[in-house]
Amino acid sequence: MRCLIVEDNEMAREGLKFFLADHAEIEVAVNGREAVTQFQLALSEQKPFDLVLLDIIMPEMDGQQALKLIRFAEQHDLAPDRKKAVIIMTTALNSPENMEEALWEGDCTDYLVKPIVRADLMAMLRRYGLTR
Repeated sequence: MRCLIVEDNEMAREGLKFFLADHAEIEVAVNGREAVTQFQLALSEQKPFDLVLLDIIMPEMDGQQALKLIRFAEQHDLAPDRKKAVIIMTTALNSPENMEEALWEGDCTDYLVKPIVRADLMAMLRRYGLTR
């Protein structure tokens, strides 16, 4: 599984990397703009990400904007038979407004509120068929 962790907080980023180290080939981005660029590059190289863990509050471009641009890139990818990435928002923002924007407007797959608990993350990955 290829995973893109998008997190500006180094401690949170390292925690997610630790949780997934045995399950994924991991790349990181520290803001939304970098995430969109990496995601588009992976699509163009035909090495798409299976999983994106995406924070909302970040510099340069927030996770909500990045989510919409990532889904736009997927829709306009030249390989229509490719499955959409599982995108999980990983954020401290647990307001209904943020959740609705991510899930309904942005088409994220799921939403985890920080602090991220390893068991919750792994259960979610099993639910989406990314790990056993």
